This record gives sequence, C-alpha cells and structure tokens, in this order.
Amino acid sequence: MRQIVRRDPFQTMRQMMDRVFDDSLFRPLQRTHVWGEGTLAVDIAESEKDVIVRASLPGFKRDDIDVQLRNGVLAIKAERSQDEETGTEKFYRRERRSGSVSRRVALPSILHDAEVQGELEDGVLTLRIPIPERAQPKQIEIKAA
Repeated sequence: MRQIVRRDPFQTMRQMMDRVFDDSLFRPLQRTHVWGEGTLAVDIAESEKDVIVRASLPGFKRDDIDVQLRNGVLAIKAERSQDEETGTEKFYRRERRSGSVSRRVALPSILHDAEVQGELEDGVLTLRIPIPERAQPKQIEIKAA
C-alpha cells in the first residue's frame, strides 16, 4: 500500500532562509551590554609631524572616554550607562546601547609614551601624537694616522 506524502512547496525556501539567519551576522551578541576588545573602529594615518588616530565614538561624552599610551600601545576605552526611566516616561522600545567599547593598538616604537593631544567632535575622537625628530645620520670624520 502506498502512503501519501505531503509536499510543502515552501520547505526548500524555509531551509535556505534558516541557513541565512544562522549565519554569524544575524546571531545576537553573546554579551549584549559589552562590546568586546577590538570592536572600536579606528583609522591611523601619519602626517609630517604627527601620527593621527581617529576613532568612531558616537554618543559618548568626553568624560566617558579613557585614552592611555603605555609602552608603545595606545589603549582607548569608552563606557556609558543606560539612561534610567523617569516616572513620566514609559519606553515602548529601547535600542540605544549601553556598555563599553575598547581598542588596543600597537604604535611605531618611536612613539613610546609621547604626549597625546585628543579632541572629540561629532562622535569622532581624534588623537594627535607628535613624531619625535628622527636621528639624522652623523658624518664621522676619519683622521689619518
């Protein structure tokens, strides 16, 4: 006796969509309130006088940001807390993140513990690290004996 097999015309499409959403791009973050080390986007450039580091920190205030240069490693960390609900407001949706971002970047060895100037404007942190004068080759005079 033959059995009737029910065929779902959308089964293949569902399987494909399940595979797409199983991809790591669509998985929720494991730690929802902490962005891990290295998630802070930075650009590093060099001009004639400075090494310039730009980091995207939208929504962070100047007091939320900690910058350190130690042993040639630049460490940037920014942390903010979530706004508390007030008695007059009731949230329907909360999508702005709280937590922290950080990044550690090794800089050229000539910048070992240099003075760093920082500026935060429109959510972009710009750090200028002066390049010390490079040692110029010294002409050595050889005397006859």
